[in-house]
Amino acid sequence: MSDRQRIAKITLDEKTVIRRSADIEHERRVAIYDLLESNSFAPAGTFEGPYHVLLGMEENRLALDICDVNEAPLTRVLIPLTPFRRIIKDYFTVCESYFQAIKSASPSKIEAIDMGRRGLHNDGSDLLRERLDGKIAVDNETARRLFTLVCILQMRG
Repeated sequence: MSDRQRIAKITLDEKTVIRRSADIEHERRVAIYDLLESNSFAPAGTFEGPYHVLLGMEENRLALDICDVNEAPLTRVLIPLTPFRRIIKDYFTVCESYFQAIKSASPSKIEAIDMGRRGLHNDGSDLLRERLDGKIAVDNETARRLFTLVCILQMRG
């Protein structure tokens, strides 16, 4: 993909903003920073990037509002979140264990939990790529970072 087929700006639509832990806010900032540094994002159609993306939730669907760099709307992609429920729930549980473990657990226990966390994250990003297929082409790293942001949008206090 060309360097024009990328996200230049991403915003999370957080209508119900909740107070998040410092760890979660750090994850959000890192995911956005890494995504903007390197990504591959090509919506289906004859659109030209780079793109500005508003990532949000609508009912029980992930909404990606895609605009050009002048904020002119180009397209909107909606994908159901139901297939993600189990992975996101398990991912939250493992992340909570991980954040607790890094405070006091042995390095081997932290590593074991982190391996489980990364495995679930990979499963979620693979499912996201599958659900975006035919709508938006993304590479693996872009899908991983977007999955992190999807999980953050799913947090409810």
